[in-house]
Amino acid sequence: MDTQPETTAPSFVYHRLPTQVSRKDFNRYIDPHLKKPKKGPKPKLSRYKIFTYLLSVLHTGLQWAQLNTHRNALPYTNVEKWHNRWSTEGSYQALCEASILHLPHTDQLDTSVLHGDGSNTVGKQGAPASGTPVISPSQVTQN
Repeated sequence: MDTQPETTAPSFVYHRLPTQVSRKDFNRYIDPHLKKPKKGPKPKLSRYKIFTYLLSVLHTGLQWAQLNTHRNALPYTNVEKWHNRWSTEGSYQALCEASILHLPHTDQLDTSVLHGDGSNTVGKQGAPASGTPVISPSQVTQN
């Protein structure tokens, strides 16, 4: 079964990782890879809403307890449970593989610049100065 999108290359060019997804794109590209529970009650919110809450947590770096769902429609613990379920069942792995497999066919993956694990990547000297001052223990004065 081929689940790869049939699109042209220009529509999939990203200059940064997307942090939001439309319902149409979710239903077409993401939902087929997220495993559905075989038993138990249906969630009160759609899988799309749960996934958007997950994206917001992963993008902002919030703690699970700080997640505020719309009108408290779903406790943060349920969103965390869905995340753990999809992670352990391999849904994220399948989604990642499906998003990468179509890249060579649409000429969006240049394998000549890939470095495997990055162990042979050249380090750049002269990095720009950091906004925070460097303080070494020898420079700190005791009061």
